[in-house]
Amino acid sequence: MARDIAVKFNETYGQTFVIPEPQIRDEVAVVPGTDGEKMSKSYNNTIEIFGDEKAIRKKIMGITMDSRTPAEPKPDADKNLAVQLLKLVAPAESAKDIEDRLRAGGLGYGDLKKALFEHYWNYFADARKKRAELAANLDHVNKVLSDGAAKANVLARQVLNRAKKASGLD
Repeated sequence: MARDIAVKFNETYGQTFVIPEPQIRDEVAVVPGTDGEKMSKSYNNTIEIFGDEKAIRKKIMGITMDSRTPAEPKPDADKNLAVQLLKLVAPAESAKDIEDRLRAGGLGYGDLKKALFEHYWNYFADARKKRAELAANLDHVNKVLSDGAAKANVLARQVLNRAKKASGLD
């Protein structure tokens, strides 16, 4: 939306705003939710980053799989929802190893989901720790927010003045 507004404003009043460029990696452009659709709170298919360990484990273990047995090869392993999520949180070589083991047969979906949970839990461990530290020091958080707002106001005022001048409102 910011990009669209900036483009339209620049087309109308001349080069005023820097056009923001999206920085979305292809592999995370659409993160699948627990139901295979796009992950979204409104779809109620998210896996919380800062949630309770037991609740996260339950959500991951509840991902629906097909009925193939552990011994059966799964040639379409790359299309598996848990594998897609695993590729987002596991080192590439670990994810590839698990995917290869699924393709060959001998690895069950329960093991896959356990691996997904472990990688997911470890991937966000530092973020959970940092969040806990910040939650324990709200005075610091409020100071950082206040200082940031003051700095942003200075820059925003300059951009607003530039926009007013370009549009003839100044």
